[in-house]
Amino acid sequence: MAWRFKASKYKNAAPIVPKAEACVREICVGSYQTYGNNIAASGAFMAFNWEHTGSSVAVLPLDDCGRKSKTMPLLHGHTDTVTDLKFSPFHDGLLATASQDCLVKIWHIPEKGLEQSLSDPEAIFSHKQRRVETVGFHPTADGLMYSTAAGCVALFDLSTQKEIFSNNEHPEVIQSASWREDGTVLATSCKDKNVRIFDPRAAGSPIQLTAESHQSIKDSRVVWLGNQHRILTTGFDAARLRQVIIRDVRNFNTPEKTLELDCSTGILMPLFDPDTNMLFLAGKGDTTINYLEITDKDPYLIEGLRHTGEQTKGACLVPKRALKVMEAEVNRVLQLTSNMVIPIMYQVPRKTYRDFHADLYPETTGYKTELVAGEWLNGSNQAVPKMSLDPAKREHGDEPIIPRLGPKPFSSTTGDVSFDKVFAVPLAPGSHENISNVGQDSGVEMTPAQGAKPDLIVEIEIKKKSEREPAVAGNGVQKSLTTSERRKIFEQNSESSENSTEGEDRTDADLRRNCTSRSSFAERRRIYENRSKSQVDEKPQSPVPLRREHSKVEPLKPSQQQQQQGNVIDTKRISVPEGKLMEEHRRGNGAGLKKSATETAFSAASTKRTSTVFGKVSKFRHLKGTPGHKSTHIENLRNLSRQIPGECNGFHANQERVAVPLSGPGGKIAIFELSRPGRLPDGVIPSLVNGSNIMDFQWDPFDAQRLAVACDDGIVKIWHIEAGGLSEPTNTPAGELTAHLDKIYFIRFHPLAADVLLTASYDMTIKLWDLRTMTEKCSLSGHTDQIFDFAWSPCGRLGATVCKDGKIRVYNPRKSETPIREGNGPVGTRGARITWALEGHYIVCTGFDKVSERQISVYNAQKLSAPLNTASLDVSPSILIPFYDEDSSTLFVTGKGDSTIYCYEITDEEPYICPLSHHRCTSLHQGLSFLTKNHCDVASVEFSKAYRLTNTTIEPLSFTVPRIKSELFQDDLFPPTRITWSATLSSEDWFASNDKAAPKVSLKPEGMETLSSIQQVPAQPVKKPDHPQFGGQKSEYEINKQQEIQKSVSARMEFTTKLEQDDMEGVDENEWQE
Repeated sequence: MAWRFKASKYKNAAPIVPKAEACVREICVGSYQTYGNNIAASGAFMAFNWEHTGSSVAVLPLDDCGRKSKTMPLLHGHTDTVTDLKFSPFHDGLLATASQDCLVKIWHIPEKGLEQSLSDPEAIFSHKQRRVETVGFHPTADGLMYSTAAGCVALFDLSTQKEIFSNNEHPEVIQSASWREDGTVLATSCKDKNVRIFDPRAAGSPIQLTAESHQSIKDSRVVWLGNQHRILTTGFDAARLRQVIIRDVRNFNTPEKTLELDCSTGILMPLFDPDTNMLFLAGKGDTTINYLEITDKDPYLIEGLRHTGEQTKGACLVPKRALKVMEAEVNRVLQLTSNMVIPIMYQVPRKTYRDFHADLYPETTGYKTELVAGEWLNGSNQAVPKMSLDPAKREHGDEPIIPRLGPKPFSSTTGDVSFDKVFAVPLAPGSHENISNVGQDSGVEMTPAQGAKPDLIVEIEIKKKSEREPAVAGNGVQKSLTTSERRKIFEQNSESSENSTEGEDRTDADLRRNCTSRSSFAERRRIYENRSKSQVDEKPQSPVPLRREHSKVEPLKPSQQQQQQGNVIDTKRISVPEGKLMEEHRRGNGAGLKKSATETAFSAASTKRTSTVFGKVSKFRHLKGTPGHKSTHIENLRNLSRQIPGECNGFHANQERVAVPLSGPGGKIAIFELSRPGRLPDGVIPSLVNGSNIMDFQWDPFDAQRLAVACDDGIVKIWHIEAGGLSEPTNTPAGELTAHLDKIYFIRFHPLAADVLLTASYDMTIKLWDLRTMTEKCSLSGHTDQIFDFAWSPCGRLGATVCKDGKIRVYNPRKSETPIREGNGPVGTRGARITWALEGHYIVCTGFDKVSERQISVYNAQKLSAPLNTASLDVSPSILIPFYDEDSSTLFVTGKGDSTIYCYEITDEEPYICPLSHHRCTSLHQGLSFLTKNHCDVASVEFSKAYRLTNTTIEPLSFTVPRIKSELFQDDLFPPTRITWSATLSSEDWFASNDKAAPKVSLKPEGMETLSSIQQVPAQPVKKPDHPQFGGQKSEYEINKQQEIQKSVSARMEFTTKLEQDDMEGVDENEWQE
């Protein structure tokens, strides 16, 4: 038993936590109910879930640190929470992500990291409407990936983009999976409380062994202990104590070691290093990370030093080749917290760190393999060659080993590629080798080495014979290609989707599987889309986007007209990209462009500066959002409901009080008085108890004390709030309206007529009610699917709906129960919103496209066949809720769970949607509600006011425009506004079609001067006669007037004939002669 007393080299490995400056800080991480670790690392990058929904992934360099912005580039590829993510062991830039949206996506991270957000993956694999739980790569075969969904285990070959194996014999959800180090078998833990040994290549059933594991259905994990015959699992026993079990597959039914820890609820994530037998147990939600050393004899688990720090959201190990071996760092754990990524270094104490301690670093698994997926599936087993961590034996010494960060990590081609040729340094321009290579061909071609093994690195072929003729110097020697020209040629070949006509000129041969011009799966999809869809000429955007009236532009001079007719552009007077475009056009590279140079330059300029009209900038371009002082906040909110349907905005406010839904049974809505801000007392919050689940609620726009609430039993309850607010819970409404026999989607009050309420139900009908008599007046039909939203036109005569069937419909409720116009709306089925703009001439619709990217579309209200323009925002599951300010033509959009309020100006000229300054809040909000125009503080140039609901507070939010003379009434910002806070007509008059326009009122306070009254009226310029030959002549009066001004100015100036140099000491003339 002497081995018991043999000290381990890693016994005293101590966790060293860096300072906060060396950590990744100020990130946004939520709590995710997944079976993944929420963070992964390769030799070059780290990746982790981002924001509370977890549908995006942040990718940063492994040694990155410092504060991170919420606008940093991300991977936007999934519409639901990312459940697991893993890097390839052979390609540091190859990342696989699995999500609850039933998809697995493959991403290629550029060598310098993410410089812009990515939403187009290299490959997509589907699990057929089953949530994907785990994903990972094979440890020995390059390009072989596995994933689990429900009880299914699937294997995918990335080189062919095909599923090569699938098995559904697990009866319950697979919670974890781990390969043996030699890649022969797979261990799985399942929700049926069993652990299994799985061999996909076995004849018959792939399940080789099965044993009972942890006796709780809660999450469990499994990890194979390197190349040993043992596996380790973590989970919970029947008493909900956390357990660690070690099993030998040669005696699978009997655990070799069972260790019970504590009764915490966080699942233990096992992180095992097979080189040192170090095991790290990080529990989700725990503040400690346990370090254990695994032995092959009793006691099997030896506890080491424990780390205590921040609460853990996820954890992973860094590959051994990225460690600081000259500092005796034997392992590094990346700990993911709610706002930080902390690299915890485990260091073995030594007297000196000048030398490499070879006893701490046995040879580790390398990053190069000769085995591919097809060979492995046919029965071939080949271990990955080992590598030494000694810097003296490495090519780059102390630098981290970062393999294979080339143009693309894999390709659809099956040709062989030489690693050296793919990553070879380009020859210097003008060298003899370069000139000889160029002389052989007009392009540069890198051919694969003969007889090499197939590799998953892209085959680079830079060959453009038809696009460019070789430049020949005067002496007959061809000129060498510069580095920029090489890069340009390569980008044109590998990213052909950027050229607008390249998809048209390609032949069917390009779509063949072995075509070398297709460098990735994303490229293959682009080729197919360009080949299948009809090409439509894009209309150039107008450079005059912001005027709501007809343009008043000074006519061009004859010289300018000649310049425009000749399509001549002065590259010095346009921006750098346009000048570069024209330079390339002169070189001959612009042959593939459809547009003329003039159209391209103006289109690019209008795209970059959509709010500029010949130097005129929108008045609201630099709007500013300012939250109210903390003394105006309502704090200590509790038990906010998160179960409100997507058709409901979830929060409504008027000038006196706000309504907030609360969680729990009974459908409770809390009413808070805005006149009593501050911290809410602890205890029961007075609320309206509706008795059924709440579907939607809205304040009466003309009565600040009346609230309408729609419930899932089809009943609309009308509540009357007393002047002092609620003092205790109440369940007695002022009235009830049995509107539908099914659930109600939403309710809407009429913007002009009193006591007119609209309800939309699951029975796909819309009804209009007279609340004065509680009777139904109209019913609208024509919808074939779920109704997302309804909006009244400003005049109150028409209404527009957006539906799940992808249609926008316009109704005239008092004349027809069927739509009078119909057109195509958003194609996404996650939800949509609709509103009217520009006095009812345009319709704005927010929704999702077919890849779940949020977008805003503008339609002509008379022609709904296609949108006039569509602006895409980002990929997020929350629906954009719009609010339109008709006086400023400003559109505010945001979603539940967002922290940014996007602002746009809607115009009647291209591009119709002009971005303004967006407002970014300091925290996430759950709702936003705007007040009417009469409650804006125009003296502070406040043109819009809203209340924002967060998780714990209700905050006022003011939108202002910076002005120098703010003491004046800015009548250019505040035109007479329509009165929408009092009824224009009664319900009886409206249903009788006695329409009446809403009166307008000025917002100018008494005693305040207007800005236009003190501004000097510019004198009208005298029209000059047109003399093209001389450029125009001045009249005799102007000449005499100018001469008089010159004389008067000269008379006031001091006149002297003495020069300054006369007082200076000079040189005699005789000295010059000497």
